[in-house]
Amino acid sequence: MKKKKVAIIGGGASGLLCAIFCAKSGVDVDIFEQNSKCAKKILVSGNGRCNITNRDLSRDDYFSQNPSFVEYALKEFGFSEFKKFCESIGLLLDVKDDGRTYPLSNEAKSVASILLSHATSLGITIHTDKKITDIKKLLSEYNSVVIATGSEAASHLGGNRDGLAFAEFFGHNIIPTYPSLVQLHLNSSIVKKMSGTKTEGEVTLLINNKKEATSSGDILFTDYGISGFAVLDISQRASVALMEEAHVSLSINLLPAFNAQKLSNHINKMAEIGPKMTIFEILIGLVPSKLASGILEELKLPASFCSKNIDIKVSKKIANQLLNWRFEVTDTHGFRHGEVAGGGVDTTEINPKTFESLKQKNLYFCGEVLDVVGRRGGYNFAFAWASGYLAAKDISKS
Repeated sequence: MKKKKVAIIGGGASGLLCAIFCAKSGVDVDIFEQNSKCAKKILVSGNGRCNITNRDLSRDDYFSQNPSFVEYALKEFGFSEFKKFCESIGLLLDVKDDGRTYPLSNEAKSVASILLSHATSLGITIHTDKKITDIKKLLSEYNSVVIATGSEAASHLGGNRDGLAFAEFFGHNIIPTYPSLVQLHLNSSIVKKMSGTKTEGEVTLLINNKKEATSSGDILFTDYGISGFAVLDISQRASVALMEEAHVSLSINLLPAFNAQKLSNHINKMAEIGPKMTIFEILIGLVPSKLASGILEELKLPASFCSKNIDIKVSKKIANQLLNWRFEVTDTHGFRHGEVAGGGVDTTEINPKTFESLKQKNLYFCGEVLDVVGRRGGYNFAFAWASGYLAAKDISKS
């Protein structure tokens, strides 16, 4: 009996895992990778550490116009199944208290290396520097074709719309795409002066002046606006709102351990203790100096403003600014800087149990090319692994 042949377009997370499970079932596998090497996004993920999955997975960790689509995949190839697979290829995992999971080596390159080594040992043929342009021809030459091309995110690593173009060729609907886990641009001349300053705080996203989401963590001010984990965590909703032309703004709380009264009292107390101190000198006891300067510029108070002139009205004004600093969001930092992208191939046109196209037999889609995007914390990798597994399982049926 002639062996099945499958072509996988894309040698990233979903493509590699799909290839490995196909090969283990006796299918001949060819991976076509446009870059000079596979797994480029794996290599840079998690700042080189690779947040490979998450112990706690549910549909609530994902955004899609078809939210229930991810449920079957996460149930069939969830954390325990993925962990078992990793152990079988010698890739041990380190599960953190919050569920985030990394390779025990704490190096993304070990993940890429072990996956590629295992793929090679199974006889998988990897064609690098090979960009597929004729999807119809490929489908005529192989029993099955898997589109695991990723999204437009991280264009410097090869992110593009190829997979969406292939989907459109077969009549698939494409949900409008947008960058996610991405930095935000702010309408402020002050942020540039605070560029490079990092602090812990709380970010609240407001859409049309209504509170949408709040996230805590590090905040990094940049030349163009703002970054940091607290910002990345709310960026998906911000990106969608900007695409829909809503008014998007942020409220930055630089001192979440304080309330307005407690902070105002502290400022007044410091003013009483040191009447010759400046307001700037009081503020740098609370926040980094560049942020102190930014706060004072926003309030149009000179840095030399003397403590003896601080009254209750002034202290409350400063406290409110520290706890509720408003900025208008004008844009995201774009697909190039987004870790992932939302939108993509409409999942109502994909079989959620097999990831086969409902419009073209033997054509499969997995990973980020689909209209599924996860939160930060290993969720996007988790979906990539699960979708790759289910596609392979269906392809491998005798």
